[in-house]
Amino acid sequence: MTRNLLDLETSPYLLQHKDNPVHWRPWGPAALAEAKAAGKPILLSIGYAACHWCHVMAHESFENPQIAAVMNELFVSIKVDREERPDIDAIYMSALHLLGAQGGWPLTMFLTPDGEPFWGGTYFPPESRWGQPGFVDIMKRIDHVWREERETVDQNRTALVQRLGLMSAGAGDGGTLRPDSVEQLAAKLINSVDFSRGGLSGTPKFPNPPIFRLFWLAYRKTGEPSYKRAVDLLLDRMSEGGIYDHIGGGYARYSVDDRWLVPHFEKMLYDNAQIIELLTQAWLDDRNPLFERRLRETIGWVAREMIAGNGAFAASQDADSEGEEGKFYVWSAAELQEFLGTNADEFAQIYDVSPRGNFEGHNILNRLHLREKPDDETEERMARIRELLFTVRDARVHPGWDDKALADWNGLMIAALAGAATALDEPEWLALAETAFGAIVRDQTRTDSAGNSRLLHSYRAAKAQHEGMLDDYANMARAALALHEATGDDAYLRRAEAWASTVEARFRDSEGGGYFFTADDAEALIVRSRSATDNAVPAGNGVMVEVLARLALLTGNQVWRERAEQLVSAFSPAVASQAPSHATLLTGFDLLLNADQIVIVGNRNEPNTQDLLNAVCTVPLPNRVLQVVPDGAALPDGHPAHGKTKIGGEPTAYVCHGQTCSLPITVASVLHDMLNGAGS
Repeated sequence: MTRNLLDLETSPYLLQHKDNPVHWRPWGPAALAEAKAAGKPILLSIGYAACHWCHVMAHESFENPQIAAVMNELFVSIKVDREERPDIDAIYMSALHLLGAQGGWPLTMFLTPDGEPFWGGTYFPPESRWGQPGFVDIMKRIDHVWREERETVDQNRTALVQRLGLMSAGAGDGGTLRPDSVEQLAAKLINSVDFSRGGLSGTPKFPNPPIFRLFWLAYRKTGEPSYKRAVDLLLDRMSEGGIYDHIGGGYARYSVDDRWLVPHFEKMLYDNAQIIELLTQAWLDDRNPLFERRLRETIGWVAREMIAGNGAFAASQDADSEGEEGKFYVWSAAELQEFLGTNADEFAQIYDVSPRGNFEGHNILNRLHLREKPDDETEERMARIRELLFTVRDARVHPGWDDKALADWNGLMIAALAGAATALDEPEWLALAETAFGAIVRDQTRTDSAGNSRLLHSYRAAKAQHEGMLDDYANMARAALALHEATGDDAYLRRAEAWASTVEARFRDSEGGGYFFTADDAEALIVRSRSATDNAVPAGNGVMVEVLARLALLTGNQVWRERAEQLVSAFSPAVASQAPSHATLLTGFDLLLNADQIVIVGNRNEPNTQDLLNAVCTVPLPNRVLQVVPDGAALPDGHPAHGKTKIGGEPTAYVCHGQTCSLPITVASVLHDMLNGAGS
């Protein structure tokens, strides 16, 4: 069929390309069969709706009839939304790395009709420039190699497929990690921190939440001040920098410079979820008012702008509007003078505004230059001005919105909101989290023939599709456990157990250990990926260590503990050689060994129970596992607090480490001091 077929899709990214003169196909058996029948290689283009350079390549090449004609003549062209199909993206991005390229999006790969990669790159200009070959020249060269040098194609694709298989294979007996693995890694990584500007050294700067979450855990375990300073400085510089949207709230994906000033302006749900979690922990430690403001503003942005039609959370907001990156977010000094009048000078001084600008003649609002924080009165005045500017900005053409609901990213945000809601006593945040969870369960789950609860990865336009992947189950199970802790509702615990059982039944690597990225009944790709490496989102295998550890601690069921230990062992060789990229697995492993397990015996509606809960939730305990046991209920036999009761008829807390529990505690202040280290 000689036409573009993307008009039949629901992905906003794919629909962005539905009017291209390229004869795009969505990924699937039909597209591969078409390539085989035609004897043509596949041109695979992977991107996402908020990707600036994806838009650039689309405008320059995919919308160009002459370039599209070359694509249509020489290739079967397939377009993939990496957010809808992270399984496909992971394989071909790994293949690009094996070719020695840095990677990024748009990802441009050339495949055999069987889907085996033999060459690729990322963004290509339409014609040669900046030292890069032109896209048309590349396509013609690939066509020549395909027709005249097939042995080169065969050598490349054989080598790549073999190496991709090795990357997913088990590495033999990994033994066990050391109990102080978190402290060891933190001590090594601290030398990579930029203690001048925050974050890790180098350019560009990414938030790297899994690594800084590990620093925070190491700080709480050891008291080493440099670990706390690393986290606080990251959050401070990001929160004052241009990567933060000072008018509307929320953090952009990363900063292109080394001081957090100039972002790629897209806002991703997964980044903001992880930053909310880190802000919550850091705020609990010393009540930094900046962190509380950014928490409230960012969650306000989520509630206002990131709720999809069914109540789940949307995926992203674009970097571009009116074809220009960042246009929605930047300001000129003249327009601020026009809108703010006599307040313009003070605002300009605080937010780094000048006639010359700090970004291509415009101004990205930031407060990186301030040596001292504004006082409370000034902050209140600036808040009123920002409200005015929000109204002004709201009249601009908004960036594109990708409103598909992804189960894995929703899981990250649900868990983050549940934690923030209990820390800052904000029931509305918890309600947001519960609504989103309910939407995923309602719209993106099914029961398979074996009775397993199965997730679907993506939902948009009343259509759920793509079988759930490991990250979906891991993050949604973690979200269920966070909601169980926040509400006491055992239905969330049962849901987490069901999803963990499905992971064991459908994803387990029986030979190498750990879990594959896709289920055993999912679409067969050229390799079945298996990794515990963190990327922009925490690795599913790493998150599963935490999920299994929590299930073991909450239920006393040793099967969950055994599975967690087996999972850690499966990836121990990889951790030994690449520890920084396995931070999530290490923090989960530390939870398994060193949980702060807190049990409160008493009904949640009793005032004294609430006092004890508040004492727990206002202490930054990254390894906290909290349970409330109401009257008439009992903990399972294997639980360390099994048989513990109220004292004197009053709600009573017990703090357990391993199989040893504290003496009963009925006074909230005593519990708070014990958990905070003052009373131990």
